[in-house]
Formats: sequence, structure tokens, C-alpha cells
Amino acid sequence: MKELEITLKEKEKIKRLTNKTFKFPKEIATGFYSANYFLKTRKIVATKLKNHTVTMQFFQRSNDAMLCGIDEVIALIATFAHNPKKLKIEALNDGDLIKENEPVLKITGRYEDFGYLESLIDGILARRTSVATNVYRIKKIIGNKYDMFSMADRQDDYLTQAGDGYATYVAGVKKVSTDAQGLYWGGKGMGTMPHALIQMCKGDVVKAAKLYHQTFPKEKVTALVDYNNDVITDTLKLAKALNKDLGAVRVDTSKALIDKYFKNKNTKGFDPHGVCKELIFALRHELDKHGYKHVKIVVSSSFTLEKIKEWVKLKVPVDTYGVGSALVVNTTSGFTGDLVMLDGKDEAKVGRKDIKSKRLKKVKI
Repeated sequence: MKELEITLKEKEKIKRLTNKTFKFPKEIATGFYSANYFLKTRKIVATKLKNHTVTMQFFQRSNDAMLCGIDEVIALIATFAHNPKKLKIEALNDGDLIKENEPVLKITGRYEDFGYLESLIDGILARRTSVATNVYRIKKIIGNKYDMFSMADRQDDYLTQAGDGYATYVAGVKKVSTDAQGLYWGGKGMGTMPHALIQMCKGDVVKAAKLYHQTFPKEKVTALVDYNNDVITDTLKLAKALNKDLGAVRVDTSKALIDKYFKNKNTKGFDPHGVCKELIFALRHELDKHGYKHVKIVVSSSFTLEKIKEWVKLKVPVDTYGVGSALVVNTTSGFTGDLVMLDGKDEAKVGRKDIKSKRLKKVKI
């Protein structure tokens, strides 16, 4: 727990963002993105049950989760609620650690002013918190000894990039693949040469790396080395050709393949497919033996929380983990919004109630 507290203190403080930061489709105002039964309920309330004050409370069911999406939700309310300044909003902050059933947001006001936004709020909190939590849990394992960058741009619809990139940033990772992932916090995309460049050089990784360096001379080259499924041979070729201009190599071997390094070697006792730890140990050994200790190792392809945890425990000589699909699993934290108060009195469905919280702070729109 003490280690966790230190991590949180060192984590960059996330500033409260505004409705000028986040980009929303104008069709939200028409109810286009709202569940239809919320729209029908708003009409009934506005004509038959108007001017009652309700409190809507939002929570999720995962422990050790990192909350994200609060600022975006507040911006959503400020932009699309009717009479937003008359609403009372109490919320935690993006980046707060939360536990199951803990209220993270309460909205008090007339239902007809904000109720139709319920499903949008659930969705924003669920997606952002899931991504932030996935990143946070991996960061908790790798600490400051290893680096990490998000390759999640290719794992989902492109429209998720800005929000996912922000959630990734909240959890402490600033290295992302696209400018869109950095949209809300001012970050820029980064990356290495793709396999496509090597393919256009007919598999000649040295030629591809030299062309890359000629085009971007101020950058150290991070070269993909799995194209020919001969990671160590191609790495040493690159190191010899580029020397100090080679900053790192990235191993991205498919799980369907076994690298040529293992040909005629005894692989009994471990699985040699894909990016396996035995290949990375051998790669580091060969780099160091030939005097290329400055060349760092980046790994990617199918890295999950469990795999990273195992590798860190075994001290596999990785400098940077490239992680994609494991960051955007959207089932980590699902949110629910419930009406729990009516005109200042408890009123909720069985199993739900207004949960008191000293952590919630009033937010001014």
C-alpha cells in the first residue's frame, strides 16, 4: 500500500478540463445518442411530473480501478443539459483510485434537465475508466524501470482514439501512436518504422533503417527486426551498419512463428513461438557481447497484463513494452447510474440507495 501511495504522489496531477477541451457531436442535443426510453421518460416527466428534484448516482463494480471520464462527463453536462448551472454536481477526479460500489458522481436537479444523458455518462465513464485502469495496472507492475507506449490506435474504431489516449495519459503513459490520442492533453504520436517500409526494401532491414534515418536524421532509429523471422541476425546487421544511430530494435514476432534462432536448438521446456522471453534474453546477450549495449529492446505483439507480470518477475531484459489490445478491453469497469433521491428524500429501487461519500467534491460548471 505504501508503494501505491508513493506512485500516486509522483503521478502528474490531472487538471480539470473543460467543455472547450472535449469534442462532442452536435446530435447529442437531439437525443440521437440517447437510449430511446430515456427520451420517452423525459417527455413524460416534462409534461406529467415536472419540477421534481432527483439525485442520480454513478458507480462501478471493480476494486483497484482508476477513475477517468469525469471531466468529459462534466463537459457533456455543461454543453447539453438544460439549465446546467442549476444542477448540483459532486464528483471525484480523473486519476482517483476507486473501489466497487463507490459513488464517483452525483447529479442533483430536475430530471427533465439532464436525465436523457444517463446512458452517455455511463458509456464515457465505463470506457475511460476501463482504459485508465488497464494502463494503471500494467504501470503498477512495470514501475519506472520499464517504459511503455500505447499501440491501441489499431485495436478499435478510430473515433475512440482521443478519449482512449486521454485515459492512457491520466494513468501515466504519454507515449502514444497517433496525434489523435494526444488531442485532449497536447501529446503527439510517436512510432518506429513499419513492416511496410521493410517490405518495400524487399526485406532488407538495413536499407530500410538507413532510408528512415536519412529522412529523419534527428531521430535515433528504432527498427523492426522480425520481418525475416531472424531477429538476432538482423539486429546485429543493423547495429553494425548504424552503430550509435540505432537507438532500439523492436521485436514483434507473430505467435504463429518460431524465430530462426531456435533452429536446431533444444526448445523442450518452453514455448518458442512468437516474442518469447528466451529470444529476448539471447538478443540482449548478443548485443552486449558485440559491444552494442546502447541499443534498447522494445517488444510488442500480444502482451497482456499477465505476460508482462511474468516477464518483470523474471527480469527479462526489455526496455519498452508496446501494448495494444490489453489497454482497450472495455469490460474492466462498467458503470451504472441510478436515481436514489426524490425531492430530498431517499427513493430508489430495491438494492440501491444513496451512498454517502466524503470524497465527492462539488463541481462548478
